[in-house]
Order: sequence, then C-alpha cells, then structure tokens
Amino acid sequence: MGIQIGVPREVAAGECRVAATPESVGKLVKAGFSVAVQAGAGQAAGYDDAQYVAAGATVAPDAAAVWKMDVVVKVRPPQPAEVAQAREGLVLVSLLQPERNPELPAALNAVKVTALALERVPRVTRAQKMDVLSSQANLSGYRAVVEAAAAYQGFFGPQMTAAGATPPARVLIIGAGVAGLAALGAAKALGAEVRAFDTRAAAREQVESLGGKFLTVSVEESGDGGGGYGKVMSQAFIDAEMALFRAQAAEVDVVISTALVPGTKAPLLLPKDVICHLKPGSVVVDMAAEQGGNCEVTVPGECISWQGVKVLGYTDLASRMACTSSKFFANNLVHLLNEMGGGAGFKVDLDNDVIRPALLTHQGETLPPPPRKDPSPAAAPKPAAAAAPKPAAAPAPAASSSHGHGHGAAAAAPGSPWATLGSGVAIAALLAWLGHVAPASFLPHFTVFVLSCFVGWQVVWSVTAALHTPLMSVTNAISGIILIGGLLQVGADVDVAGLLGAAAVLFASINVAGGFLVTQRMLKMFRKGPEGGAR
Repeated sequence: MGIQIGVPREVAAGECRVAATPESVGKLVKAGFSVAVQAGAGQAAGYDDAQYVAAGATVAPDAAAVWKMDVVVKVRPPQPAEVAQAREGLVLVSLLQPERNPELPAALNAVKVTALALERVPRVTRAQKMDVLSSQANLSGYRAVVEAAAAYQGFFGPQMTAAGATPPARVLIIGAGVAGLAALGAAKALGAEVRAFDTRAAAREQVESLGGKFLTVSVEESGDGGGGYGKVMSQAFIDAEMALFRAQAAEVDVVISTALVPGTKAPLLLPKDVICHLKPGSVVVDMAAEQGGNCEVTVPGECISWQGVKVLGYTDLASRMACTSSKFFANNLVHLLNEMGGGAGFKVDLDNDVIRPALLTHQGETLPPPPRKDPSPAAAPKPAAAAAPKPAAAPAPAASSSHGHGHGAAAAAPGSPWATLGSGVAIAALLAWLGHVAPASFLPHFTVFVLSCFVGWQVVWSVTAALHTPLMSVTNAISGIILIGGLLQVGADVDVAGLLGAAAVLFASINVAGGFLVTQRMLKMFRKGPEGGAR
C-alpha cells in the first residue's frame, strides 16, 4: 500500500472548508496515494461522502482513524485534542500560524510530527501553484466586496432612473496585494469608483491596469518587505499616511483594508479619528481582523455599528465561499504533495527550496528559518586587491578557444578591446572596398539602407509586445512604400536590381495582405452581432 493521506473534518468554529475535494482526491489517487476522508468532512463545503468514494477515497468513521495515517492535510491549525490523536512520525500539512499558536510547535514535537506550515511556502514563481495564501486571499478580496455591498445602503454602480439618479459608490482599498487587487476588480465590476493605496510603489501599475486610482503620499519610502508583503514604515511615512486616510475618509463610502505584515500584529491604519471622518452609513471591511485588525474599533468575527459606520470584522471570508475555496486549497495541496515526490517517492526533502522554508517541526525539533541564500561568488566580482594570486597558465595554442586568457589576436575574447578593434578595422576595410568598386549612386542608397534598418529596429523594439499585432496596420503602410520602390526597380532588363525589386514586391504584397487580414479579425472582436466577438 502506498502513502496514506488522511483528511479530517475541520473543528474550528465556523470553518466550512475542507482540505481535499473529490476532484483533488482523484488526482492524489492517480499520483499513487491512498486517501481516507473522515465522514462528513466535506459536507459544509457541498461535498458528500459518496462523491469521495466515487473519486477513489475511503470514508473513515472518525477523526482518530484519520490521524493514524502517514500524512494528514488540514485547513486550520490542529487543536490540542487533534494533536493528541496523531501517531508518531506523522507528516502534517496545514496552516499552522505559530505566531498565534505558540504552544503548537511543542505539542507537535512531543509526538515527533513533521509539520509543514502552508503560510510559509515561499512566494516564488515555482511555488505559485502551491501558494494557499494567494488562492484564499483572492477569494477573500472578492467576498469582502460582496459583504460590503450587502451592508452598504445604496448602489455600487451609478444609477439614473425616473425616480432619481445616484452617483457610483466610492471605494478606498488599503493594501493592493492579492486580496486588495481582487477587491478592486470586484468593486469595479459592480460599477464603483475605486481608489487604492499601498506602500509598495510596484503596486501602482497593477492598480491602474484594473481601472483604479493609485493614491500616494508626499514622503518617499519603499514599503516592500519581500514575498509580496509590506514592511513596517517610518513614523514620518505613517503620519503622512494618516493624513491621506483622513482626507479620503471624508469622501469615500466604503473602506476595505487588507494590510498585513508577516509575523506581527496587523498595522493600525484606521484609528478612531479616521473613522470619525466617514459619513454615517459608510462601511469598513477589515480583512486583517484575525491578526488584530487595521481598524481600531474592529471586533473580530462580528459586524458592529460605530457612530453610524458599519465595521465588518469577519475572519471567515474565504470560508463563506467554501465550495470554491476548498477546490483552490485542495489543488494547492495536490501540487505540494507531488512536489514532495508523489505517492511512490514521497519524502521530506530538506534541500528542496520550497519544502524547507515551510517546515516548522521535523523529527521532534522546531526548525529555524532557512538561511537566506547569498549570490554565488562567481556572480559577485571581487576587488582586485583581495583576489588570491593564481599560478601562471601555460600558453594556449593558436587553435585554442576564444575563452583563453592570452593577449594574442587568436586568443582575444569576444567583447575585449582587441576584438572590438579588429571588428572595426574589418568593417572599415569592407566599406572602403565597396566605395571603390561600387558606382557613384551606391553610397547614398547604402546610407538610406543603413538608416532605415537602424530606425526600423528601434521603432519595432520599443513597442510593447502586446501591441505587435495592432502594429500590423502600420506595417501595411510601410510595405506600401516598399512596393513602390520595388516597382521602380523592376525593368525590362534582367539584372540584380530588377531581381531584388521583384522580390521586394512579392514579400511586401504578402505582408500587406496578411496585415489586412489580421486587422480585420481584430476589428471583428469589437463588433456586436453574430460575426463579432463582443456580446
């Protein structure tokens, strides 16, 4: 029998998600795992036991049977009663959050549980498919807008009716990470006017690409804390930030706050003096409520009214979309378990740059964070004075490769001063020879040719790749000029100029025809009707 995976029912209050879905179970079974799901584990997310059995899983009668498996996958950190049921040497894959559960590492070490904290999976390109924080934050950001729209006493989009007109709701999003951008997109889709603020300057392009207005402060300071998170800012920056929020609070109708700094309490961004500037009937959604909250008056898990302002401190936004969030979460786990070798070669590899940072405990010990990798010595040039003297190398033969270190012309490396000088001399000699043997009209034509190549290369290279296809209409006009030039060169006499002119006419005609066809196809995408792409 292969590696056995257990999926317990979540016991945290209000948690409806499950760490495996029938779809992910099918993928795990195909990868060589055997899966046991506790009875009723997926009920709150809309998955019944029969669906798991059809996907290839077995149904365990209780949690005790699940915690005796080789690997246990969970959503929320395990409770003490759950850890007490774990067998020695178990591999636990779950959100663990030891900063909020300081007693958990010791409890896991007592039974030598190897625990992977999903929130510690590094946010690198290779690990994107295993990043549960991003997948769940995306859902939470969307759900925050849905909850805000339900609490807000008006339309999000502009309305013009016979009974009157209303302007669009004005939404301020604090923190333009994954959750903030998801909230921005959802609010824009509902028709709201959206503004966003983030301490990281790199967020500006993402905010503006989604149609939001990016807000800035007068104090210039980088807020990039690494891994897609912000960092704690200076007092001068915080003061400027508070002034901005007070001014915005007097204008906006909804505030959605998502700001988090990993490993610490959420920063206080909406103190009472900022909330006081909000109009009665405004809504605040504090997505950082579980980590202390960005709003001073937030009550985690509850919706309260404070001086006429509704403050939503829900900590289960992703869980309120349990079916979809479970699907995303489970797929992240499938990729992570396959990264660990799948059912046939499953192991905890301490050298894996994705697995090692996520390891919290291993073989009865709490592991420290892995050391930050420094650039390789080859990539970082050393000062000449500090370099150790090298023994003199034997002279390279004349036929040696161009990577030798000799000073002869044959050993000159590409890009060295000698190679550059040699290339320049060769080009100058070629041009001098052409000027001597070519007719008098050659030089002006050749000059135009060189300039057109240079200018054309600069024009095309400077265009964003996304605009290369729309650029076809411009190339049609350029090709029209080439057609005229080619026709002028085609004559009755068959010579080199006539043949080149005929070739220019042929290829330019192909380019013009193809350009018009592509342009027509693009235009159809924006036309309404049965032939167009818009609906």
